[in-house]
Amino acid sequence: MESKIRKIILAITGASGSLYAKLLLEKLVRLKTPPAEIALVLSDTAREIWENETGSKFRAAKPVKVYDNNSYYAPFASGSSRYDTMIICPASMGTIGRIANGTSDDLICRAADVILKEKRMLIIVPRETPYNLIHLRNMETLTLAGAIICPATPSFYSKPETIDDLALTVVERIVSLAGFEADTYRWMEND
Repeated sequence: MESKIRKIILAITGASGSLYAKLLLEKLVRLKTPPAEIALVLSDTAREIWENETGSKFRAAKPVKVYDNNSYYAPFASGSSRYDTMIICPASMGTIGRIANGTSDDLICRAADVILKEKRMLIIVPRETPYNLIHLRNMETLTLAGAIICPATPSFYSKPETIDDLALTVVERIVSLAGFEADTYRWMEND
């Protein structure tokens, strides 16, 4: 991706996997060249699951700006905004289904619709298993529309030693897909 000021949207939905979102936020703000802006939107269920899985309420640190998922008063609800990338991590199958079917009933779905219609980068990180046929068809629809589906499937070839290390294998893949330079393990390149 060309060198430019990066403005991204991170959406956290009600799927299990708050650890992925937490580590992704931490990684994005610590990059050598972090995004100029990180807009964050959480679904109501995401807040509940975050608290359940992490043991604490969600708190955003600067430079993250949090937007209300039930309001369209956000710059990225319009194609005139300059947000170039949206990451949905973790992505619930309900959110994936609504986006795939053009139902913009909240800010997360509207922002994803805008990103797709403007031919910008949408990375969706589903955290569900197994997939049923409806899930697969919705992900196929989104792939055909230009989204990147990056399942929260960790890798083991870097020999992760902790749960965080394992989750970081997914997070680092997301960061790379989004076009950010990050130190990460690369198969057969780190030896």
